[in-house]
Amino acid sequence: MRYALLICGDESADAALSPAEGEARFAEYMKFGEEMGRRGVLTGGERLRPTTDATTVRVRDGEVLTSDGPFAETKEQMGGFYIVDCKDLDEAIEVASKIPGARDGSIEVRPLWEM
Repeated sequence: MRYALLICGDESADAALSPAEGEARFAEYMKFGEEMGRRGVLTGGERLRPTTDATTVRVRDGEVLTSDGPFAETKEQMGGFYIVDCKDLDEAIEVASKIPGARDGSIEVRPLWEM
């Protein structure tokens, strides 16, 4: 079954990292990607630009409305995601627990609709 692993954390904390800390964090994500690639569960993923670059779109009474930023004010923002193909939810949770962002943020594990 395929799952989206949604990486949520405080993007202001990430922005406050020193260059060396940022490079170390990036290296952790690269290591995770390589490990999950070798296991054969990782099928995709991307890092997202910060919420300051986001645009939210709504349609109300036929009118397209846009606003800058994320849909809602939250303490955590989605910073990226992985798509994994795991045998079951237990394996998806185990994979999610290895994402570096799980240590100081959260990882939402969401099954994808299979057509």
